[in-house]
Amino acid sequence: EVFQNIEMLLAFPEYETPIPGGRRPSQSDVFVLGKPKNGLVSITVEGKVKEPFGKVVSDWRNPPTPGKLKRLKFLCDCLGLELADVDSIRYQLLHRTASALIEADRFNASSALMMVQSFSQTDEWFEDFAQFAALFGAKAEVDSIAYASRRHNPIFADIDLYLGWIKGEEKYLCA
Repeated sequence: EVFQNIEMLLAFPEYETPIPGGRRPSQSDVFVLGKPKNGLVSITVEGKVKEPFGKVVSDWRNPPTPGKLKRLKFLCDCLGLELADVDSIRYQLLHRTASALIEADRFNASSALMMVQSFSQTDEWFEDFAQFAALFGAKAEVDSIAYASRRHNPIFADIDLYLGWIKGEEKYLCA
């Protein structure tokens, strides 16, 4: 219901969200601030065709620099996840989802959505997304938005987090 009849207030391509511990911010393909029936919603969109969501965390943090460890701890704290639970998760999913929460907090939004807009006709990398969603007790489905429970999140306790995977038609890809 949160996403029915939503009004787009702002949309920014290549939107950067600062995250502690790294040299670069998280860069969403699109950031949207929307107004549903009640409140505001922060939406970070990650567009995909055939490329993965970056390295899995265990590969990304090797070698384990102080900056990487600080960033990973921050991301896990944001998402209410344990460091031990994310080794096989794609790093990009962590920081893109944290970006949705960070921006929701910044704009005083009551909901945050990390949306994958996939143009893969075979749903490449969906299994990685589903594995990530499962960390929150959410069941990921194509063309669906799922509520992601964050019961143990001390930072963004008042923001409802959602994860979505939308399949786009290949004809909408730019050459």
